Amino acid sequence: MLNDSNSLTTKRGYLKGDFLFSHIKDQKYTEYELHYHEFNKIIIFISGNVTYLIEGKAYKLKPWDILFVSSNEIHMPVIDPNQPYERIGIWVNSKFLEKYSTQESNLFTCFQITSKHKFNLLRMNISMLKKLKEKLAELEDAYKNESFGSQVLKNSLALELIIYFNRLVLENDNIKKHVEIQNDKSIDSILSFINDNLNSDLSIDKLSKVFYVSRYYLMHKFKMNTGYTVHNYIIQKRLIMANSLMMKGKTLTEACAESGFGDYSSFVRAFKNAYGLSPSKHYNSLLNMEKSRMNT
Repeated sequence: MLNDSNSLTTKRGYLKGDFLFSHIKDQKYTEYELHYHEFNKIIIFISGNVTYLIEGKAYKLKPWDILFVSSNEIHMPVIDPNQPYERIGIWVNSKFLEKYSTQESNLFTCFQITSKHKFNLLRMNISMLKKLKEKLAELEDAYKNESFGSQVLKNSLALELIIYFNRLVLENDNIKKHVEIQNDKSIDSILSFINDNLNSDLSIDKLSKVFYVSRYYLMHKFKMNTGYTVHNYIIQKRLIMANSLMMKGKTLTEACAESGFGDYSSFVRAFKNAYGLSPSKHYNSLLNMEKSRMNT
């Protein structure tokens, strides 16, 4: 279902429909790479020994922890192959959330809050967990049933679950309590600066001056805390931004300039390394996949 790539950080998977539900338990050695999606993802961790890296933070998971991964957030699970890894994954297309959101009820809220606070984990208490298990069981049963109205039922149960997730995030202001997390505040500042200035000079020299650290210290500390190099992180974030600009109607030249690539040849080279396609072919493939999604 997911396509591997040789680049350190890649876009993985394409969601053709509105949402996808999966319940997986496996025990095999899988070394995941840092990657991102254009859809939103909710992971409910059930068992195993897993640490999840999301945008520079490392979350040591406990049973029934919930992770909210917004579209285009870079992430990766680090899995102990000696223990079975069980999890439920819910992939949600942004257009599905847009379709059913209202002015009073924005279904992106759970993703927006966790992304804004740079804290992607919600830890369940006993009362929350009982209700969650009931809703997940209903949706899983619906996925196994293809009788009359099954798709309508799946849609309604998925929406009910997403509304429940939003309420959980809104009602739990203290989600950071009692959570094992590894992160460095200085790295948080650097990540924020990069994301706020993608179309500006983000050379190592510039970052070193802004944060008053040596080049070596910056590069070493960034890699140690995030799992990726400064250069690779910046390139991938610029590619994400360029991709978004193209989907909004910007020309390739405009997307190249506005996402911070110094010249068009660098832009093309980065795209080919990440996607295996030139920007123009990649753009056409996105349009074709979107048409396919709309026709399903």
